[in-house]
Amino acid sequence: MALLRVENLSVTYHSNSGPLPVIERLSIKMDGGEILGIVGESGSGKSMLALAIMGLLSPKMTMRADYVNLDGEDLMKMDPAERSVYVASKAAIIFQESQSSLNPCFTIGSQLDETLALHQGGSRKYRKTRALELLDSVGILDPELLLKLYPHQVSGGMSQRAAIAIALACKPKLLIADEPTTALDVTIQAQILELLVNLSQAEEAGLMLITHDFALLSENTDRIGVIYSGLLMEHAATQNILKAPKHPYTKALLDSIPQLGDRHKKGSRLFALEGHIPPMSELPVGCRLGPRCPKAEKYCVKEQELITIENHGKVRCHLAQQPEKNDHKTLSGAQK
Repeated sequence: MALLRVENLSVTYHSNSGPLPVIERLSIKMDGGEILGIVGESGSGKSMLALAIMGLLSPKMTMRADYVNLDGEDLMKMDPAERSVYVASKAAIIFQESQSSLNPCFTIGSQLDETLALHQGGSRKYRKTRALELLDSVGILDPELLLKLYPHQVSGGMSQRAAIAIALACKPKLLIADEPTTALDVTIQAQILELLVNLSQAEEAGLMLITHDFALLSENTDRIGVIYSGLLMEHAATQNILKAPKHPYTKALLDSIPQLGDRHKKGSRLFALEGHIPPMSELPVGCRLGPRCPKAEKYCVKEQELITIENHGKVRCHLAQQPEKNDHKTLSGAQK
């Protein structure tokens, strides 16, 4: 049985001018111990997916789905209070800005103790011992000192490790990391990513790694879901996407990454997709990538559902059903 199974999830923002779609008909599945990457440009809906699963959406947003099954229970059948308690016992989220997610008025120790008291209980002595163990597990060299410090007294990398320790306090079966390394320098990024992957493997917990950086996912994930404008555009095994992406948006993201330089001839310019993600109030007809897509055809004005490509995965594109062409040349030449 899958650890997480989301079927036809939609999130709507209720603005003064009317309802606007944020996520539409999105379906994903994760097993325990699996690392799933969610990638897309800023504003694509990646973070909204995480907030929807965790039950942290704004009051101005509503969600609906056929079901959101977490560790055998359908969250859509629970009332808000019941769902909040259940999700908190099964899942945890790590945000991009750890120092803003930590309360500046309390020491890291008191925040960690509060989480442990809520989820594990036990005496104060037990909770302190457990807090020290958690901080040690995330690579804190002097956990006793860190317990006494406030968030503003530690570095970004240190506060992110503390945030991870707090997330692990409830022993989550699902850990969602929403761009957890974006605000950190390159050295600390690598350390935090390695830490998350190792913790996932050691605890056999599912890890959903949300980012806009394909290079970050290339060596650490089992599968990748590509989101654009609230829709899942491609969902397949990581190696299938890296070696033979089927959606033009996925190809564009890959062609913009210097680290994946084997897709480029030496001296050639990196590809940059023109334009930007459309506002939800001004969605194009048919394929949402259409106005920006370097391979758009007349039939792209017709909406495309996700289709399954044999030996690959799922893709939302008319072109995926057509014979392969020289995709690299098409994309790289779009700027000329």
